[in-house]
Amino acid sequence: MAHTNAVFVVAEAQNGGLATISAELLGAGRAIANALGGPLVAALVGHNVASLAAQLGELGADRVLVADDPLLADYQVESYAPLIGQSVRSLAPAAVLLGQTFTGRELGPRLAFDLETAVATDCVRLSVEGDRVVMAKPVYGGNAVAEYVVQTSPQVATLRARAFEPAAPQAGRRGEVEQLPVQLDPAALRARVVETVRAASTGGPNLKEARVIVAGGRGLGGPENWRHVEELAQALGAAVGATRAVTDAGWVPASLQVGLTGVTVSPDLYLTIGISGAVQHLAGITGAKNVVAINRDPEANIFKVARFGVVGDWKQVLPAFTRKVQELRGR
Repeated sequence: MAHTNAVFVVAEAQNGGLATISAELLGAGRAIANALGGPLVAALVGHNVASLAAQLGELGADRVLVADDPLLADYQVESYAPLIGQSVRSLAPAAVLLGQTFTGRELGPRLAFDLETAVATDCVRLSVEGDRVVMAKPVYGGNAVAEYVVQTSPQVATLRARAFEPAAPQAGRRGEVEQLPVQLDPAALRARVVETVRAASTGGPNLKEARVIVAGGRGLGGPENWRHVEELAQALGAAVGATRAVTDAGWVPASLQVGLTGVTVSPDLYLTIGISGAVQHLAGITGAKNVVAINRDPEANIFKVARFGVVGDWKQVLPAFTRKVQELRGR
């Protein structure tokens, strides 16, 4: 089958609106589509999502495919993959982009398998050479960046959240909207969502999407000192993160764990307190634009990735720093 120069983006809905990753996918997709000289197509699957199609057009999609049905309210690969796969086969795009999200991590490889092609996951950079997309991702715990080229078509990639500049909405811009027919047999769906349990809110920004994160490690000494991390985070309007040692010890919920086995983050500022810099933790912050570290050990691994570092006892540094931030921000 001949393939076009189109770029196909799988957008996501969240809490009645578009998920943040959707704008990032469209931003990355537009750059690739322009380089290839093809259109940008966005697909949105779910229930009560048809009203979001116009937003995808404003974010740069030339064509928007919408599959809206009550049976699609909860993501299931058995219902989503055939619908999206059918659209991809019909369009024959050069590339398919998904988010490195709960949905995309499962759906991307499944689509690649069904389409008899390959997928590069957790990409942080895309470029075009000829008619191929070069996909870059961190490897070896973030110590290196590998580049991949998929020789088959379509080329499939999942993109790390906050690694790409989101598309800016253009008021009045429209994309051609097409409603996809949905013919699902409820009996054919072998799983169903029984209950959705949401992580307890920390009162601050979402860790995955935060631009500023304050993270604490075992160097804080004990759970009684954790309030200092939260105070600085509140002063900065930041999210709170933690190392695996801290979550394993029960100081904070596991949902706050940053690292290879926790949440992968890409903030503009990542401020660490008492974090030595274990490999698995550093692997989760490779996308951070600026790392600031406070640690009393000058040989701590965290200083190898920090743009700014303070060697000293956090008890002497942190309270004074927090007070200064509160003063400057009028809090």
